[in-house]
Amino acid sequence: MQKTLLLVVSFLALYVVKKYQDWRRAVRSIHDVPGYRHVFGPHSFLLVRRIRYLCTGSFTPWLKKHDDFAQYDSDIISGEITGARTRFPKPLDAYEGINVYGHNIVGTEADEWKRHRKITAPSFSERNNRLVWDETIGIVQELCEDVWGGKDHVVENIVDVTIPLALFVIGAAGFGRQMSWKADLNVSHGHTMPFKDALHVISVELWIKALLPSWFVEWAPIPRIRAFRTAYTELERYMIEMIEERRGSEKKEQRYDLFTSLLDANEEESDGITKLSDSEVMGNIFVFLIAGHETTAHTLAFTFILLALYQDQQEILYQHIKSVVPDGKLPSYEDMGKLTQCYAVILEALRMYPPVCLIPKTTAEDTTLHTCNMAGEPIAIPCPAGTGIGVHIAGLHYNPRYWKDPYAFNPSRFLEDWPRDAFLPFSGGARSCLGRRFSEMEAVAALTYIITRYRVEVKEEPQFAAETFEQRKERLLTCKTAITLYPAKAPLVFKRR
Repeated sequence: MQKTLLLVVSFLALYVVKKYQDWRRAVRSIHDVPGYRHVFGPHSFLLVRRIRYLCTGSFTPWLKKHDDFAQYDSDIISGEITGARTRFPKPLDAYEGINVYGHNIVGTEADEWKRHRKITAPSFSERNNRLVWDETIGIVQELCEDVWGGKDHVVENIVDVTIPLALFVIGAAGFGRQMSWKADLNVSHGHTMPFKDALHVISVELWIKALLPSWFVEWAPIPRIRAFRTAYTELERYMIEMIEERRGSEKKEQRYDLFTSLLDANEEESDGITKLSDSEVMGNIFVFLIAGHETTAHTLAFTFILLALYQDQQEILYQHIKSVVPDGKLPSYEDMGKLTQCYAVILEALRMYPPVCLIPKTTAEDTTLHTCNMAGEPIAIPCPAGTGIGVHIAGLHYNPRYWKDPYAFNPSRFLEDWPRDAFLPFSGGARSCLGRRFSEMEAVAALTYIITRYRVEVKEEPQFAAETFEQRKERLLTCKTAITLYPAKAPLVFKRR
């Protein structure tokens, strides 16, 4: 027993020594640039909070925002990294969890990424944008008139509204499947779960596939994981059926949802480009689902919370919408360009609460990053090939060098000239999100319709009667993170105007 214990302790000691040597070697390679030193670095995402000398913590970039950079007197790198794709590629191992049904545009690099982008990009067309707008208006109209109809005020935890709203939009404009706020009890032949339920479970439980070992997910008898397994299989069957149905149809319908458009683009592609396999088609559509569902749902949630807190900004928005959309008229796709205040509110919510706070990159070759300290003096940081880099979105969005009073909710900053290189909620450069316009269309349409008909307020609760405005703000905007950043809980009241 003593020999076994001695052997274990010896191996542990050797491991610690090797880790320390690797650590010191890495620090020396960047000329001891000031900053936090962690053995396990930014990829130790299972540990939420920072542990000194051990890990950065997955939630720390959001909690610290720009504070770390101010403490170490160093500015933020952004444009140079996002604009030089070949020098700073993605570390593909960090994106393996996103290849749920097959390889896709997010989880690939170099020539493989170019192949995916060439085939997927045409799906995000003007016709799809119009479809997104029209479907969103129809979905929020059903919410307000049928679900909330006849009520002077409605109390909702805001994510319980925005999550299904975004799910129904991605179902219609992404998959070409109409969904409703009413319960869907119809299960298609050969299935054990409705399409809507399968889509919902997969979208909110993706962390199971991304963070847990495959063998555990396939074996675990835990009800939550079992439900995920069922939803995963069911959604795959639905997508395979949709592919076969649309390929086998003698009469091609004029449909502009992402799924149909991607299938059409894949069939038409030539120029020596290898077509996407069925698994790659499903992989890309699934990525569109996650990108289009979670990010928009949570951005809308943060937007409604901010407007409930800042009633003056909500009134400015309401009066602006009234000036663009006359009473009794539905907001149209052609109104989008005129709804500047609404768009500015969405952008400000994205700046303050970016869906993803840290984007991992790596260096493909020996290079030097050029930045500056708070006084504007230049700093050169050598980065050997293979160095892990994080594009710190939260730090960038709260950097006072680029944003005046960055902690203030001030949508008007986006009505003036604003620093586009310092705004990266959809990443930047060639790898920026293809679905940005999809998300913006949905968010502006939903916000316009609801604010026209309802005033949004914070629910008054006796236990919080004595709290200050700052305490209320902190309570309602308390965040958690899974795949993306989201508000933990925020009960709001929607009062019919």
